[in-house]
Amino acid sequence: AGHSMFPEPMCDLDEARVLVGGPACKQPYSAALLNISAMSYGSLSGSAVSALNLGAKKGGFYHNTGEGGISKYHLLGADVVWNVGTGYFACGKNVEPPAFKGQREFDPELFAKNATRPEIKMIEIKLSQGAKPSHGGILPANKITPVIADARGLGPPPWSDCNSPPRHSAFSSPAGLMKFVAQLRELSGGKPIGFKMCVGRPEEFAALCHAMIDSGTVPDFITIDGGEGGTGAAPAEFQDSLGMPARDGLRFINSMLIGCNLRDQVKLIVAGKVYSGFALVRMLATGADLCNTARSMMFALGCIQALKCNSNHCPTGITTQQPHLESGLDVGTKALRVANYQEATVHSALEIIGALGCKSPKEVTSDMIYRRSATNGGYGVENYADLQAEAYFAKLPEGALVDPAKKDQLPPQYVGWWEKGGEIYKKA
Repeated sequence: AGHSMFPEPMCDLDEARVLVGGPACKQPYSAALLNISAMSYGSLSGSAVSALNLGAKKGGFYHNTGEGGISKYHLLGADVVWNVGTGYFACGKNVEPPAFKGQREFDPELFAKNATRPEIKMIEIKLSQGAKPSHGGILPANKITPVIADARGLGPPPWSDCNSPPRHSAFSSPAGLMKFVAQLRELSGGKPIGFKMCVGRPEEFAALCHAMIDSGTVPDFITIDGGEGGTGAAPAEFQDSLGMPARDGLRFINSMLIGCNLRDQVKLIVAGKVYSGFALVRMLATGADLCNTARSMMFALGCIQALKCNSNHCPTGITTQQPHLESGLDVGTKALRVANYQEATVHSALEIIGALGCKSPKEVTSDMIYRRSATNGGYGVENYADLQAEAYFAKLPEGALVDPAKKDQLPPQYVGWWEKGGEIYKKA
């Protein structure tokens, strides 16, 4: 980062918070710069989720539930972002007879009951995650306990493998997603509604933008999950080879929203190896409003990367439902470590922001961050503003996608994505 000769004092933590909620939102939420990314109870133990929640409560940041529903361990006092996945846990019901094992469908009445809880501050529709985009997942039957079944709304035993399909059944098109956003906003009493995705095909996000413009329904936030995201339960090929990296996905979505004149209505949250103060500042410079992190929160809990997440034999008690292993995780100690990690990281980020000559995170711009380039034998230098101007995912002028007078300012790839996106939107 390029420091300033005239640094500013570190801004107050309250000044660094970000208000999430667009024009249609009745209950906007003030979020911290760094928060706990989506990790489900069931995948994580009750002790691990409790420590995360109590740490978030102590530190004043939010705790994303992951798609595994709302458990009693999520309701210990922290602000909660409810992640609604394809299994509709805590907001769905089993389909009888099912077309496939574990089939579920959205239940508006149950959703409204849980969405209006005071702990729930925002609702996030999960479209995909960086570690295994378009894959779905299974919670093995041998990991399901009565508490997990209650959190997910699975009904009485015997339980079978808990299925999260690769795609949603509540909608099947870009227009359908926008209707679902509007429905959840109404059922929740006007809380911020957004969606989480790992960018794959650019033209499909362009189709979402067409749907936003035509319907007038715009999400309050979009969470961009990077393809570098990790989980112990993802197929290796998916984790290694699918999904756009966080910074590329962020550049692209930020640019598309600017080109559609929608950026001021949508907050961008990014997750993907945000583990330090500088990593956070770099994401702000790339276009993010705030960040989530899972990997570093796992380390704060004591993860040793034993790679036994899907086996129910995690030696640290983090990803197991076996009481003798879970009991090894001291909730009070780990909650304090979670809070301390977040506080130290945000403090470091704010110190860097002041050193850049900025009074608040909102003033961080892309021309303040530099990187080595391949020019001049590997000794070239470019800043992120140059990168965003010349890169494949270039930053567009405001309104360039919707103003015919600015069409000649569009790079050819954006013209193609916008046209294909319009076809996808109309066809669906």
